[in-house]
Amino acid sequence: MNFIGENLLYRKFDNGLKAYVLPKKNFNKVYAVYSTKYGSIDNEFVVPTTGERLKVPEGIAHFLEHKMFEMPYGNVFDKYAELGTSSNAYTNYTNTTYLFSTTSAFEESMRLLLEFVETPYFTKESVEKEKGIITQELRMYEDDPEWQVMLNLLKALYHRHPVRDDIGGTVESIQNIDVDTLYKCYETFYHPSNMVIFVAGAVDADKVFDIIEERENKRGKLSQGEIKRIYPEEPDTVNKPRIDVKLSVSRPLFLMGFKDNDVGYDGIELLQKEIITNILLEIIFGKSSLAYEKLYEEGLIDDRFSFGYEGQKGYGFCTIGGETKDPEKLKDMLVTSIDEAKEGGLKEEDFERVRKKYLGDYIQGFNSLEFIANSFVSYYHRNVNIFDYPEVLKRITFEEAERRLREFFDFDRMAVSTVYPK
Repeated sequence: MNFIGENLLYRKFDNGLKAYVLPKKNFNKVYAVYSTKYGSIDNEFVVPTTGERLKVPEGIAHFLEHKMFEMPYGNVFDKYAELGTSSNAYTNYTNTTYLFSTTSAFEESMRLLLEFVETPYFTKESVEKEKGIITQELRMYEDDPEWQVMLNLLKALYHRHPVRDDIGGTVESIQNIDVDTLYKCYETFYHPSNMVIFVAGAVDADKVFDIIEERENKRGKLSQGEIKRIYPEEPDTVNKPRIDVKLSVSRPLFLMGFKDNDVGYDGIELLQKEIITNILLEIIFGKSSLAYEKLYEEGLIDDRFSFGYEGQKGYGFCTIGGETKDPEKLKDMLVTSIDEAKEGGLKEEDFERVRKKYLGDYIQGFNSLEFIANSFVSYYHRNVNIFDYPEVLKRITFEEAERRLREFFDFDRMAVSTVYPK
């Protein structure tokens, strides 16, 4: 039991796989995820079984996610459709996650999830076909202004770190993917020791563990140590102060970002930094802030204006922006708002108000199985337990927030990305 009265059950299997179950009897559905700590930034690593150092093409984690839904008997999505179960997957910078949601066919859906995620099936023909499909997807994203404004911001902030690369890779890089490399990546990152299962909803935990154990015992895999991942040395500076492009948009899109150099750790410390940074962004730019009011009144932002912080062990950055009629004026006013916060200091009552809001949002989140499951795995891969969030939120001091404000919002580490109409 924990702060919000949820009962999380846990089992570790002999091959290193960990499984967590959160029974929620007042729900009529089940949401399950099977996730590997393997994302788009993991392009260089040491193969644990052979000691071979391998550099693979950009976009291979995403490519592999697509391929996993193909089995010798056909497409897994069709099987899930027959069960009346909805299924999906996603790849981000640091993990790949497979999921399903069902109201009636949990056991069959769970067995299918284990079966297809644990059965790599790649043929030369299907890999070549997939290259065509992903090439189309990448070309589509090249014309997507919201994707490009974000991608260009990361290219401006980062010199070499692979977070600057498109999660899907490039049209050129995916041509270099072959069956042999896919199997090497699969064997390295889809090892049970590098994966986690999380199930929430109307389930019996023992039943879930029994289904997993039955399957895992047959695999004959041994537990494995941590994978050695290799990332390039990233300078403290930003790569470029700005990147501007022209695309088919009716109004400009603008994004400002700050690069975080306080990196190299995960766990509770990372969670604390993430919460503090998000609280600061909310105080300065949230809907009840003076800055938001001014920007809105001047017609520089609309309801789609947003901000957020992404923090991982090896990198961190924040984004602030949206659609605007005047990117330069918006930039100047955002900079002024940060300057004023740094010079005039923060108000302790604002800090407490936002802290309460975040606690409320967290509690509210537990009404959604999707929120619980996806947040759980996102935090899990950063060595954070989602149930530690309220305690860490409560412990943060006003002085820590003031210190972070001065250190993080350094204009020498700021970059902007703009998409202008053609």
